[in-house]
Amino acid sequence: MLRTRNIAIPLLLAAATAAPIAAQDAFNWQGRIASGRTLEIKGINGTINAVAASGTEARVTARKHARRGNTENVRIEVVEHDGGITLCAVYPTPRGRSANECRPGSGGRMNTEDNDVQVDFTVEVPAGVEFAATTVNGGIEASGITATVRATTVNGDVNVSTSHTARAKTVNGSIEVAMGRADWNGDLEFETVNGSIVIALPASASASVEASTVNGSIETDFPLTVSGRFGPRRVQGTIGAGGRKLGMSTVNGSIEIRRR
Repeated sequence: MLRTRNIAIPLLLAAATAAPIAAQDAFNWQGRIASGRTLEIKGINGTINAVAASGTEARVTARKHARRGNTENVRIEVVEHDGGITLCAVYPTPRGRSANECRPGSGGRMNTEDNDVQVDFTVEVPAGVEFAATTVNGGIEASGITATVRATTVNGDVNVSTSHTARAKTVNGSIEVAMGRADWNGDLEFETVNGSIVIALPASASASVEASTVNGSIETDFPLTVSGRFGPRRVQGTIGAGGRKLGMSTVNGSIEIRRR
């Protein structure tokens, strides 16, 4: 059912855990990225954990480990481009496929087949630098970021805390996002299938809300003016003065909108 509350609940970020390892090696990179540019991490198997950097340089550590695979066959590639820096875990190309390559954003190819090498990234993001993280089998955590965050995985949780805005998607996992600003551009969508969604917004936030779940409830700390569909598992309405769209959808899980 839809419930409205007047208290804020602190957002807790879950710590990622790693499986026992049989072989491992590490990669380290550091460098300067101009404010407003993006530090992007692209992986396939493994977690991505980011925190605010203490200085002006970005730092990335990638630890590779596997039970049976050869970690040396997975390389870490660094690509500098006009928009910033992209680092990828590049796996051996499956037979019959075009060669894997590291490219920013939606570009490049990141295919793998029967490869258990896991690459866990630890990232330090300088102030003002945007952060983007993509993986397939692993969780993403970004804490204390001061610019926009984009996080996408398939099998894993997403936990983000930023003083700016964020976008997050997963399939098998929960989403917890705390944002310090509510002036995002365009529509803001948070989607999963098997997991809950918790979004914390600043008290002054205004947005047009669309939330839906199949097996779960919907709760909000904000007074919600219903403007369209209304039900225990589907809500359409506004908080504050309305405006930019805030969309949240899951199948198996609850949805909460919290006041940060």
